[in-house]
Amino acid sequence: MKHLAITAAVLALATPAFAEYPERAIEVTIPAPAGGGTDTSARKLATLLEDELGASIAILNVAGGGGSVGVTQFMLQKPTGYSLLATWNSPITTVPQVQQTAYQPDSFTPIASTSETAYTLCVKPDFPADTGEAFLEELAANPGKYTYGNDGIGGTMQLAAERIFQSRGIEAVAIPFGGAGETLQNFLGGHVDIYGGSISPVLPYTETGEAKCLLVTSAAPVKALPQAAGLESLGLGDEETLLWRMVLGPAGMDADVVATLSAALEKTVNDPAYVEFLATKGEIPNVVTGAALTARVQGEYDALAKVAKALGLSQ
Repeated sequence: MKHLAITAAVLALATPAFAEYPERAIEVTIPAPAGGGTDTSARKLATLLEDELGASIAILNVAGGGGSVGVTQFMLQKPTGYSLLATWNSPITTVPQVQQTAYQPDSFTPIASTSETAYTLCVKPDFPADTGEAFLEELAANPGKYTYGNDGIGGTMQLAAERIFQSRGIEAVAIPFGGAGETLQNFLGGHVDIYGGSISPVLPYTETGEAKCLLVTSAAPVKALPQAAGLESLGLGDEETLLWRMVLGPAGMDADVVATLSAALEKTVNDPAYVEFLATKGEIPNVVTGAALTARVQGEYDALAKVAKALGLSQ
C-alpha cells in the first residue's frame, strides 16, 4: 500500500506539466511574407488566441520556396507545443509535388484547420460565355486558344484549374506569375485571357464590371460571386480544390497539448470578430481536427500528385 501511495504521489506531481499548458510564450512560424493573406489571417487569429490561452504569441515570418523554406525550418522545432506553424495548404500538399522537400504530409502533428475559400476563374466582359458551363464549352471547343494566369508553375491554382480542365478534355495555356496580385494586373492589362487566383483580389473588379467570374474551384457556389458556378452544379464536385489554412505542430506532440490547442482554435475561429474578419477576405471558418484533418491533407496531396504527374511536373 505504501508503494502505491508513493506512486500515486509521483504521478500527481508529474501530471500538471501539460495540464498547465501553456506556461510561457508560443512562437508561430508563418512560411510567407508579412502582409499577405496567410500572414494577416494568422496574426488576427493569434491576437484572439492569446486571450483564449492566456499566453503571448510571437510571430516569425520565414518566406521563400512557395512556403517550403519556412516549413523546412519549422521541422527543426521540438514538439513541446510552444512552436506552431500557421500555413495555407499549398506548402504541404502542392509544393512537394513539384519541388524536392525535406517533408511530407505526415511530417507534422495536425492541430486544426481554420478557414477556407475557393479559387476562381474570371474573364473580361466581352468573353463569349456568361455561365460556368458555357465557359468550359468555349475552352473545350478552342484547344490552346485561351491563356490563363496562375500563381506559378505547379502552384495550387494551376493544379486546381487542370483538375477541372483534364476532366473535360480542355487544353488551355497556363501563364505563371508571382501571385494573385501579379496575375490580376496582367489579366486587367490584357496579357492573359483568364484570371486564375484567389477571390479577394478580383472581387472589386467584378463589382465595377471589369471582370466576370464564371467558375469557382469549390464544389459549392460562393456567395460573393453569384455568377460563378460551383463544381457540383457541373458534375465536377470531386475535382474541388480550395485555398485553406491550418495550424500544425512538429511530429510527436503530446495528445493533451494538441487537444488544448484544437479546442482553443475552434473557439477562436468561430469568434464573431474573426468570422467578420474572414468575410472581408471572402473566406469562411472551417475547423477540422485530428484524424479528419490528417485525411484531408493526405487526400488533397494524393489528388494533386495525380495532376502533377499528368502535367509532367512531378519530382
